[in-house]
Amino acid sequence: MKITTRRVVQAPIKLYRSYISPLKPPTCRFYPTCSQYALEAVELHGALKGSWLAAKRIAKCHPFHPGGVDLVPPAKKRVIRSDEDRFADRTGKGLT
Repeated sequence: MKITTRRVVQAPIKLYRSYISPLKPPTCRFYPTCSQYALEAVELHGALKGSWLAAKRIAKCHPFHPGGVDLVPPAKKRVIRSDEDRFADRTGKGLT
């Protein structure tokens, strides 16, 4: 069984959702909740960037922020360029 970094980062969030969150009244001012946002961010963007997005979201959770719908930003599509394209960019000559 391969354990990825994403799963390691998501494990404490899932434990919080299973054991701590049910003991507290629902007070999250955002949709989705901060814990759901964190799970989605880590799944979509990876452990490092997803954790950063989750930390930024939690920092917004205070009485002076109105809350509301705050969805995880979509992942940027990575363009994989061929070796020919990279060579042409470096030399300034297009391959035809």
